[in-house]
Amino acid sequence: MTIEIKVPPLGESVSNAEIASWLVADGDYVNKNQEVVEIDSDKATLAVSAEEAGVIRIKVIAGSKVNIGDIIALVEPADAPVTKKERTDTKDLKPIEKVKSEGDHKNSSQDTGGATIVQKVNVSPLASSMIADHGLDINAIITDKMMRITKTDVEHYLNSGSGEKKINRNEVRKEMSALRKKLSERLVRAKNESAMLTTFNEVDMTGILEARQQFGKSFQDKYGIKLGFMSFFTRAVCIALEEMPELNASIEGDEIVYHDYKDIGIAVSSPKGLVVPVLRNAEVLDLRQIETGIADLAEKARNKKLSIEDMNGGTFTISNGGVFGSLLSTPIINPPQVAILGMHKIQERPAGIEGRIELRPMMYIALSYDHRIIDGREAVTFLVRCKELLENPSLLASGKHPVQISLGL
Repeated sequence: MTIEIKVPPLGESVSNAEIASWLVADGDYVNKNQEVVEIDSDKATLAVSAEEAGVIRIKVIAGSKVNIGDIIALVEPADAPVTKKERTDTKDLKPIEKVKSEGDHKNSSQDTGGATIVQKVNVSPLASSMIADHGLDINAIITDKMMRITKTDVEHYLNSGSGEKKINRNEVRKEMSALRKKLSERLVRAKNESAMLTTFNEVDMTGILEARQQFGKSFQDKYGIKLGFMSFFTRAVCIALEEMPELNASIEGDEIVYHDYKDIGIAVSSPKGLVVPVLRNAEVLDLRQIETGIADLAEKARNKKLSIEDMNGGTFTISNGGVFGSLLSTPIINPPQVAILGMHKIQERPAGIEGRIELRPMMYIALSYDHRIIDGREAVTFLVRCKELLENPSLLASGKHPVQISLGL
């Protein structure tokens, strides 16, 4: 029986989407549960799998706009093809033909009478990309008896001084994806509709670096993931939000909604760009649970497995521009949230320590907030509290010093 592949529901209020890319070609044999297509909505990218094995017949090309429930492909029943051994030396290579005259052959004793000789050469994907980037003439790279062009061949050609880059003034126009369009709308709305202000501080990261050095290896050995920085920041944010609930609110129309829970949006990189999945009820999680939760979300993002549920909601967001080398920035609020914390690159800088100057690993942190409902006092107090917690990791368990707890303070 022929199986229809339809555009699945993509979340509340989402009625249309775009075919981002087909992961298989028309006429390919696909296995049951094999991912065959990626669909972009204004909230996330979703991979759709084949429900049964068979030959796929694609009905809608990549880049097309579709509605929820549209049939985009059919899977016709068929026996699995006989597997043939692939030639690993030519897999994914693009055949190129070079036409040469008899005079082009060095040390050639064969008399061709001026006839042309066609030399077929394979080009690896990486070499092909380098040739395009440098605007090179592929025929100039090919030498006699060359059967394949690799990255090394292109590098050798460039290093020889022969590869003069051609001037390229081509332009390529590409429509924004649904996800990028929605992101653009949200960012512009945040700038236009909120009274956004940013306050800064800096954190001495010595304590956290020492904790990672002391416990990082045993943590990775036990749980299989690295002990990063985001868990410390998430825990600090949750404690500070408990003390200053104004920053854990959202604006809905003319109402301010205060949330007892802390659903923290964590900005992570994905093949589609920066996405912000949500770590639910982060306030009840310890450092280990936060770290493993973030690792799971990051893995989903890399493998394009984030669901609509993973992306929806969020009461506060943390963004880490430091992983890309950013020293200082002003993060943009993610509406309807009213605040966002930006982390940055750790850099050794002179710091005054008990009357002396020392080099310390310092990080600038930035808090952007909506001045309509958050005053400067609350914003600065929140950021200073985060600084205090981060510079004293022992406070992150409960927000208090162990001695302070023992004293009942």
